[in-house]
Amino acid sequence: MQALSNTDKENSITSSFYKHLPGNIICFSHLRWDFVFQRPQHLMTRLSKQFNIFFIEEPVLDTDGDAYYVYHQRDDLQVVVPHLPKATHAKDVTRQLKALLDDFMSGKSFNNYTFWYYTPMALEFSRKHQPDLTVYDCMDELSAFKYAPQSLKELEKELLKKADIVFTGGQSLYEAKRDQHSNIHPFPSSIDKKHFQSARDIRMKLKAQGKSDNTVKLGFYGVIDERFDIELIKGIADARPNWQIILLGPVVKIDAAQLPANKNIHYPGAKTYQQLPAYLAEWDVALIPFLLNESTKFISPTKTPEYLAAGVPVISTAIRDVVNPYGKNKLVKIAATAKEFITEAEKPMQALEKENWLVHVDEFLSQNSWDNTCSRMLNLMSKTIAGRSLSSIAQ
Repeated sequence: MQALSNTDKENSITSSFYKHLPGNIICFSHLRWDFVFQRPQHLMTRLSKQFNIFFIEEPVLDTDGDAYYVYHQRDDLQVVVPHLPKATHAKDVTRQLKALLDDFMSGKSFNNYTFWYYTPMALEFSRKHQPDLTVYDCMDELSAFKYAPQSLKELEKELLKKADIVFTGGQSLYEAKRDQHSNIHPFPSSIDKKHFQSARDIRMKLKAQGKSDNTVKLGFYGVIDERFDIELIKGIADARPNWQIILLGPVVKIDAAQLPANKNIHYPGAKTYQQLPAYLAEWDVALIPFLLNESTKFISPTKTPEYLAAGVPVISTAIRDVVNPYGKNKLVKIAATAKEFITEAEKPMQALEKENWLVHVDEFLSQNSWDNTCSRMLNLMSKTIAGRSLSSIAQ
């Protein structure tokens, strides 16, 4: 399938500072577009205003015939889903994905393409291609996640050699990898402030309508997986049976039967990005209840600034990228045990104190936005290509 024809985008690219960047981006993702709206979706949605985006997901093994791509239009970008024959062997998966990508790129100019990687695993079927720019947006230490392929670390080493520029999903991840690439930059989680600040207006309307109650509600949204501290949540629920704990999100890589079944713990399932502010508006406290282990060592939870923008007090375990900067700036309370979480949740925040806290929150988040992050990334990408051109001329 040919790249999207969009004269407005082409004109925008040509007339902007980013005119030297390729007009097409192929994004290789380990996350599905319609799973949970997070970093890849935020960035690719914004990039799609200027570039043709092809978001290639991991394959679905469900066909009875030949492998093929299915294209799903999502606003200004295309989500590309590889469909492969059922029960395909791992080596055949790589071979068929390679054939699909080769066919897609056939006849196209690589000078007009950026390859943007979220997963090093995509190198197995894309390594032969030489796009004009290769970006590695390392949002997590994927090798530490449950069921991570053994080959992932070696493939990441290869990708770090191949990439022209590397971004990391947080400061701690940057510090761990900064010696592995000469053009690497930290980009912690950002926010769509307008979207999440709408929770404040919803909360005021609920109070004005008399729809708010005195029940203490603690909430979390995100993926409920091996990083989630099940015992911490159970401990809070056991100790405060009159509190209501709402856990939004899909349960993956763990047995749902292992989750605590207290009557005051609720699992509404996954909710859309658009629905989140309405839930946040009803919470008294937002939770970041992650275990402290290898899989959470370098995470930078996007939900941290989102909770804060919604005006909800936050309590988190000592995740490094939450402690610094949010804990150190007294924006988020840090706790370790169920007892400590309860103690922090029960500390009353007087009206003036909360007003001052919100002012501090808004000041801290004033320059934090996905729009700014996207612009800064594009700036660095453009400089990378410009620098490479100058180097070639000098030689």
